[in-house]
Amino acid sequence: MKGTLGKLGLDEPGTYEIKVPGRLEEGWCDWFEGMSITVESGVDCPTITTLTGIVTDEAALQGLLDRLYSLGLRLLSVRRLDLN
Repeated sequence: MKGTLGKLGLDEPGTYEIKVPGRLEEGWCDWFEGMSITVESGVDCPTITTLTGIVTDEAALQGLLDRLYSLGLRLLSVRRLDLN
C-alpha cells in the first residue's frame, strides 16, 4: 500500500532532517548511512548539528535514532521533509 499525505506507510522511504545539540564531524556520515551533516554555530547560540537524507523506512529511522542515543545526543527535532 502506497502512503499518502494522510496515511504514510512504515515501509516507505522518506527524506528526514534530524537536529541534535553539539558538533558531529562530517566523518560520521558513514555511521549515519550517508546522511549529510551540517553544523550551525554562532556567538550567542548553541552549536546544532543537522543530519539530512533519505531513510529507507521506519526501521532504518529507528536505527539512526538509536545511534544518536548511544552517543548521548539529545534530539532537538525529527522532521520528514517530503510530505508536500
